[in-house]
Amino acid sequence: MSNNNTPTIQNRKARHDYQVEETFEAGIVLKGTEVKSIRQGKASFTDSFAFLKNGEVFLRELYIKPYEHGSYYNHDPRRERKLLLNKKEIRQLDKLVQQKGFTLVPLKLYFKRGNAKILIGVAKGKKSFDKRDSIKEKDLKRQLDRNVKGTYKVNL
Repeated sequence: MSNNNTPTIQNRKARHDYQVEETFEAGIVLKGTEVKSIRQGKASFTDSFAFLKNGEVFLRELYIKPYEHGSYYNHDPRRERKLLLNKKEIRQLDKLVQQKGFTLVPLKLYFKRGNAKILIGVAKGKKSFDKRDSIKEKDLKRQLDRNVKGTYKVNL
């Protein structure tokens, strides 16, 4: 039975700071108290990143708040967590990250059929002028939407 009210934790800053080229869905190895904290929406992507080590993918600096009722079973909030991908995907990630300027960025943490999943992106850092361009595009789109909305008002 799926639970639709489980939170999706987004890394909003990632899409602003990076140009995401490709995304991969990975499982994540968690402890029981970590799962309970994530289900309560108590996690943050601030400064988190993924990296390859010995043919495996790990996630570092993902903050998961310790579970209130966890007692001595509680976890370290910023521990290194292993990501679960198949060998073909890991080889593909390794090949992409070897290219100059590419890095692995966590984008989203969510539950799929009861299992915690993380969406990681192979991304290239944006320069400051790229960020200004994307802000400008967003503002123009918002202004256009306002104009369109304003022209079709019908007063009865």
